Amino acid sequence: MTTREVYRFFIFILSPSLRRQDDLADGLPKDWKGLTGFGVFFLFFGMILFFDKALLAIGNILFVAGLAFVIGLERTFRFFFQKHKMKATGFFLGGIFVVLIGWPIVGVVLEIYGFFLLFRGFFPVIVGFIRRIPVLGSILNLSFISAYVDKVGESNTMV
Repeated sequence: MTTREVYRFFIFILSPSLRRQDDLADGLPKDWKGLTGFGVFFLFFGMILFFDKALLAIGNILFVAGLAFVIGLERTFRFFFQKHKMKATGFFLGGIFVVLIGWPIVGVVLEIYGFFLLFRGFFPVIVGFIRRIPVLGSILNLSFISAYVDKVGESNTMV
């Protein structure tokens, strides 16, 4: 028996949801969204608990690993290392490094700034989606909030 066959056998026994062949890619589960979700959970929980270094470090590692597995290693590399996103990538990955060496508050500030620079092309889509949700859409249309939301929503930078 090969290692792949042993792995598939244990997946078959332990996880009924992964019994279909199309849920397996080379013997490994394709659904890595949980890894990213746990990363976001640990990041949020680490911030709630006054910037706990260990939780933030675990959250960073899980988030980046989950992102890489969800969209693929090549696409992740292409997304982060585009020429016009090098500054954002530097802040984001630099923030992760700063958290890992033990300065959580400075690292999280760098990460948040890098995150907003990296994903600012997605914000108009997110704002448009939230505006269609009944309660949240009416909140975003309030006069003192709509000016800021419109500024974020009209970003025309490429993703």
